[in-house]
Amino acid sequence: MNAPLAALVVMGVSGSGKTTLAAMLAGALGWPYRDADDMHPPANVAKMRSGRPLDDADRAPWLAAIAAWIDAERAAGGHAIVACSALKRAYRDVLIGARRDVGLIFLDGSRAVIHARMAARAGHYMPPALLDSQIATLEPPTQDEEAIRLSIEDAPDAMLAQALAALAPRLRR
Repeated sequence: MNAPLAALVVMGVSGSGKTTLAAMLAGALGWPYRDADDMHPPANVAKMRSGRPLDDADRAPWLAAIAAWIDAERAAGGHAIVACSALKRAYRDVLIGARRDVGLIFLDGSRAVIHARMAARAGHYMPPALLDSQIATLEPPTQDEEAIRLSIEDAPDAMLAQALAALAPRLRR
């Protein structure tokens, strides 16, 4: 049996709806929420804004900062939800690794839907031109990661209901 959840990582490529779902989950559960995009160092934001994808060296300190926030919340006996692309298994190993009380939700969908969402949003530093690099980098979670997989074609309220139903057996009350 898995441990009761203390934290959740909501993952997927840019434009998949991570921020929306994670914020909705935080509201429904009353857990603290952070968007990993807000934790990027300025150099990473500048690189993405210029249309250049991040590499593993760029992501390492960012992932460490996210993991440190999750660990601080867990150590204090609290909870945490983070929206983070977490595209590669190696990145998820930093964020989740052996932490049996950290769950994973994977937002999955078509390139066409995601591209349309990215093209419609204003003011975000991640240009639609970088979507293909995100898709190329994506390593979908494997069965041993026990991710909850949700379709982005569903409405946010439906996705929230599906996530809460799947999480219910592991939620501390």
